[in-house]
Amino acid sequence: MEKIELKRTKEFDLPSGVLAAAVSTDGKQAVVGCLNGVYRLNLENGEHDKLYQHKSYVSSVAWLGENSFITGGYDGELCWFDLVNNAILNRQKVHEFWSWDMTVSPDQMYVASVTGQYLAGGYKYEPHAEKEPSIRVLSASTGELLWSLPHVPSVQSVAISPDSKLVAAGNLMGEVRIYNLDDGSLQAQWTTPAFTSWGIIKSHCYLGGIFSMKFSPDGEQLLLAGMGPMRDPMAGNGKQLWQRWAWREKKPAMVDQLHDGEGGEGLMETLAVHPESDHFIMAGRLRGGDWNAALFDHESGARVASLKTGYRVTEASYLEDGKQVLLAGSKRQPKTIFKKEGELNDFGRVEVYSF
Repeated sequence: MEKIELKRTKEFDLPSGVLAAAVSTDGKQAVVGCLNGVYRLNLENGEHDKLYQHKSYVSSVAWLGENSFITGGYDGELCWFDLVNNAILNRQKVHEFWSWDMTVSPDQMYVASVTGQYLAGGYKYEPHAEKEPSIRVLSASTGELLWSLPHVPSVQSVAISPDSKLVAAGNLMGEVRIYNLDDGSLQAQWTTPAFTSWGIIKSHCYLGGIFSMKFSPDGEQLLLAGMGPMRDPMAGNGKQLWQRWAWREKKPAMVDQLHDGEGGEGLMETLAVHPESDHFIMAGRLRGGDWNAALFDHESGARVASLKTGYRVTEASYLEDGKQVLLAGSKRQPKTIFKKEGELNDFGRVEVYSF
């Protein structure tokens, strides 16, 4: 596959750091989850308005139809919002601990959210068993709880297959579980140690994990993203990393990963796949190297485009046309929170690139 040139076409600043974002199907607006609340952002002129807030940070956003969406937060709640009437439709406590990640199925039938607090379960600091189900699956239309599925906390990423029949979740220890959404049965389970570190300096515990996951367009493989192991996890200098797994094999097998010489250092926090595209995007933080957002060819795994954004990217997503990508995240937090009384010092960032 030939190299791709990414051209920035739009750039906007927001009052607070961005942890999640989702673009409307017409590409004209985005819902943005920030540290201080949920914003609607006009992608044509940059105008934004704050809609509401969680009791803590907003961790994820997903559209539900053309005029409503769902957000998840570190308060353990999911919130349904109607953009036509500018009203909250439902606010539901789903977890006792944080909602680390949340997603809505392609058929708009399910919403899945994952949780879990890492607590030492023994003298080797292995994770303690879950105190609540790590995976919750609800009806996206009514909020009815459909499935409470087990995992080992903390569970930090979740994905639903393109046919809306499977939910996958990944945790701190690199363990992946895939469940059938029809009957709640476990379909696959494996562990990849590549994303987890044991701190021998400063932090004597496990750190890292799988921070993002996406099914391939045909649903046969699962992409995972995070950061490679480090001797000192507090330094954040692990290798930028993605892996691709053929999960339907009798024993799930890794079929590819970030190629040697194509990555630097830093935590990768987000993956995006477009059903009609022959590449995927991974992005996150830059600790060392020359990029923190890049496109990779689905077939060969080769890096075909890269960006050094100058800020931490927490969300990457393709626009509906598959010819543009949105990146969102946070610049370095300013020393003073307010420019003046009541006006925040902008450090949230949203950009759109075409190719």
